[in-house]
Amino acid sequence: MSKSYLDVHVRGTTTPMHSHHAHSYIGDIALETYFVGPMDLDAHSKLPYFLRMHGSVMPRMIVPLLMVGAWATLITCISKFVHPLIVNPVLLTILGFVVGLALSFRSSSAYERYSDGRKSWATLSVQSRNLARYIWVHVSERPESSKDDLLSKITAINLILAFAVSLKHKLRFEPFAHYPDMASLIGHLDTYAKAATKEENKVEPKMTPWKRVGNYLGMAVAQSNPRKAIKRADKPLGNLPLEILTYLSCYVEEASANGTLKSPIIYGQIMTALAALTDTQSSAERVLTTPLPIGYNILISQIVLLYIYMLPFQLYTTLGWIAIPGTLAAAYIIIGLAAIGNELENPFGNDVNDLPLDSYCAELKRELDTLTSVPAPKFGDVVMGRTGSENLVLWPLSMNGMRDWRERSESDIRSALRAKVVVNMGVGAKSSSSGSGSMDGQTLSA
Repeated sequence: MSKSYLDVHVRGTTTPMHSHHAHSYIGDIALETYFVGPMDLDAHSKLPYFLRMHGSVMPRMIVPLLMVGAWATLITCISKFVHPLIVNPVLLTILGFVVGLALSFRSSSAYERYSDGRKSWATLSVQSRNLARYIWVHVSERPESSKDDLLSKITAINLILAFAVSLKHKLRFEPFAHYPDMASLIGHLDTYAKAATKEENKVEPKMTPWKRVGNYLGMAVAQSNPRKAIKRADKPLGNLPLEILTYLSCYVEEASANGTLKSPIIYGQIMTALAALTDTQSSAERVLTTPLPIGYNILISQIVLLYIYMLPFQLYTTLGWIAIPGTLAAAYIIIGLAAIGNELENPFGNDVNDLPLDSYCAELKRELDTLTSVPAPKFGDVVMGRTGSENLVLWPLSMNGMRDWRERSESDIRSALRAKVVVNMGVGAKSSSSGSGSMDGQTLSA
């Protein structure tokens, strides 16, 4: 079977059927998921950035901006009709400098966490690909039990995907084993997460419209504790990603014992990859469980609010009624930067700007399926070009294939290799000159 073999017929199996639902779309983005995240990497919007709402923190700013607008209107009206409430504009300069420093620190620390989270997941992808390739290529299949060995290799590679998916759920405080993208991967394993899963855990809690709107607007009073599912568990939850790595280690040990994994060097590389996956999990958990100290968040929030609510007192003497939209414009900038920092602080969540872990896991699944779609290639077949195309081993010097050069002497082959240097130099010279027909002659004579 080759990668060009497209007609696949599998008999005697049950395949899951996926239901298709009708969706409304804005560009390439479904309307039902337009205001939720993380973002779909395959979606594309043709709108310029200043007109986009998908990915914007504007919804989180609606309530604060309404409050700021009401406050600015109140102070302006009192100053206009009752008594001028005026503060020296020098205070605006002093507080503005402090607010700029605070927001700069908040934004840089939040993006650093976001970047660290992406680096951790990139390391997971690299080590998963390496580990899957080691298992698929370097673990052999014994003639007397080839089917069992093949199915064992497939199971081990599925466990690599299960590790990534389980880590995604763990980082989102989803500690059980019933989630649709994970249940079929680990249902056969004896894990604490599976033992702790009950029927009530499988029922999605209903969310009232008011709470849904509050979550969308980023109101803290409407947001639930993300660790609620962990706190309500009445059995030990264990550490599911670590348990999966333990099963993978058992597979490697068994492959080494039965002789299907012969090379001690590859054995060491596999164990190194497993250790790197453990380190990746720890790095991701460090990003999740070590946020910016709460004291910084409280102080920065207080400084921002103090600056914004002092603006109408300082802008009225210069702008009059224009102090209201002026305060709103300044508040939009300052509150927007603070909101982005709050959203990026946890890069593994479900906000629109969080890391698209679902897409990363789906991409890893496609790569592992591609790897296992055909048997591990034998390099002898690659050299001989047995897939229907000639191996042009000395191109561009010669258009003859591997079979023709195999009939020649070793001295001819080595002489041709030296001639390739001349040909490559000639190709470079030809591309930089006005062009002549001498190069074709050099190639043919070589």
